[in-house]
Amino acid sequence: MGLALYVVIHNIYSREIIMKQARILTKAEFKRVLAVVDSNKYAQRNRAVLYLSFYAGLRACEIAALRLHDVVDDDRCVKSQIVLEKHMTKGNERQRVMVNSSLRKALQKYVDSVCINYGVNDALIKSQKGGAFTALTIVQLFARIYKLAGIEGASSHSGRRQFITTLAEKQVNVRVIQALARHRHLNTTMRYIDVNDTKLEKAVELMTV
Repeated sequence: MGLALYVVIHNIYSREIIMKQARILTKAEFKRVLAVVDSNKYAQRNRAVLYLSFYAGLRACEIAALRLHDVVDDDRCVKSQIVLEKHMTKGNERQRVMVNSSLRKALQKYVDSVCINYGVNDALIKSQKGGAFTALTIVQLFARIYKLAGIEGASSHSGRRQFITTLAEKQVNVRVIQALARHRHLNTTMRYIDVNDTKLEKAVELMTV
């Protein structure tokens, strides 16, 4: 393959990756999403799904795979780390997910109210009929919420991308972000981080004469 043709193909591939990136929400849009969630009959369940995506960076398939025992200890207290077994992850590798204090508090509220009669082996997120969600139904749930909120371009991956971008904006070391995102390769993490003119302008203002 000639160099020129390689460059063209690489550029097309790169643009396709960017175009497929899930949209990151503004603060106002996220508040609108929460308002939609809270107006729904299953508000606490849907908040738990939303928070696992936005504040822990979990994928739809990982949220669907969670069982109650993955999230709580023997006393039904939410753990500071969630261990995803190989069959639960995209890369078929056992992984750890860090749970911050705000997310633990939100999940504890969900566990104490909605999951009070759940067995430890039950799905953490259940449908209205009591069955476990699948990755597809989690994706559809996000799509429905965003549609009701009037937000286009967002998907079940928006929360994960926002999780990674927010860490970058707070100047967390990129290697730490890679570990929290559970990416094998650093360039995968870099593709998730949103860059726009406002961020570039703020960055150059850090430089002083």
